[in-house]
Amino acid sequence: MASFQVEGGHRLRGEVTPQGAKNEALQILCAVLLTRERVVVHNIPQILDVMQLIDLLRRMGVEVEKLSDSSYAFRAAEIDIDYLQTEDYCKRASALRGSVMLLGPMLARFGVGYMPKPGGDKIGRRRMDTHFIGFQKLGAIIDFDTRDVCSTVRANNGLRGTYMLLDEASVTGTANIVMAAVMAKGVTTIYNAACEPYLQQLCLMLNRMGARISGIASNLLTIEGVTELGGTEHTMLPDMIEIGSFIGMAAMTRSELTIKDVAFEKLGIIPDQFARLGIRFEQRGEDIFIPQQEHYRIESFMDGSIMTIADAPWPGLTPDLLSVFLVVATQAKGSVLIHQKMFESRLFFVDKLIDMGAQIILCDPHRATVIGHDHHIRLRATRMASPDIRAGVALLIAAMSAEGTSVIQHVEQIDRGYSRIDERLNALGAKITRLDD
Repeated sequence: MASFQVEGGHRLRGEVTPQGAKNEALQILCAVLLTRERVVVHNIPQILDVMQLIDLLRRMGVEVEKLSDSSYAFRAAEIDIDYLQTEDYCKRASALRGSVMLLGPMLARFGVGYMPKPGGDKIGRRRMDTHFIGFQKLGAIIDFDTRDVCSTVRANNGLRGTYMLLDEASVTGTANIVMAAVMAKGVTTIYNAACEPYLQQLCLMLNRMGARISGIASNLLTIEGVTELGGTEHTMLPDMIEIGSFIGMAAMTRSELTIKDVAFEKLGIIPDQFARLGIRFEQRGEDIFIPQQEHYRIESFMDGSIMTIADAPWPGLTPDLLSVFLVVATQAKGSVLIHQKMFESRLFFVDKLIDMGAQIILCDPHRATVIGHDHHIRLRATRMASPDIRAGVALLIAAMSAEGTSVIQHVEQIDRGYSRIDERLNALGAKITRLDD
């Protein structure tokens, strides 16, 4: 286990370039299984979850060639189906929530897939029904037992296109079903599909490989099945969650920061939501410039009621940034209600912020009211542990603004989503030391 020792009170200055998008990477890397031909992927983030998935693909039989620090070539000419039934596969796949998206490509190309109980962040119940129901509608048979480590999904008679209305606009569920449907017989129509930029990127890549997907960027996808897919080359978007983390970090530490190459049009509502907290920024081409700001004031609604910031399916606000919005609000002027609708345990990290002196009322597992200090009272340094990726970064932001030196344990959770975050922030003026426990 590793820890961060964070000396608070240092302002940042300079330029930072966001890594490739983690959530896109997990989808794109699973999609390489859909073809025997070479697939080259650029801007791959060097983070723990992604590296584990690449290692898992290699163990499955995929030829992996590292072209540079962030570019890889993949060729899934031969896949060892027997390996997917081993204890080693189940152990490695169960440690990575994104491994569930191996099912769609395996079903499409080989007619069988094996899914372990997924790992990842412990942020409440994250059901897989959308994935399973989608596969069943395409004709797959699910052999599922809660007592088993791995479940089997088979398409004995091949997959067949159909109409389906998803019960939730799940991003990973939509991606999994799309990857299964691209080689199904006939036409598949998916209504209430997720339409996040990362899902759009996956669909565009699949079309370059020979798939026939229409309705991209909408919640109604139509997929005409094809018999095979070819190779392609793909570049991932910058990670919008990391971009939002840097915006919040600059505001909280009263720093001047330029975030480079953000693909601004793909950020959706994120910049506007930060503006609601009173955070100023400038769009400079594809860059975002955040000036040094001593105070930021939370807006209220037109009728004077308290501002509410809540997550929602795209083009609403991604739930992955609510932890950052919450911690940034602790030093704003004014009050805000943070409403986390999707995951019932994701706000439980606020007790650590309360220990640091933040004024937060946890209303229930989904809602927290934050009364900002307006920088009149600094947070106190403390010792804490990172419960998940996004809460871990929120705690890091809090520690960077606090008075004194904090220790954050279990930073492997942060490493799962942020590449060399300590080194990159230290280059901007932070004082973060990585300690091996």
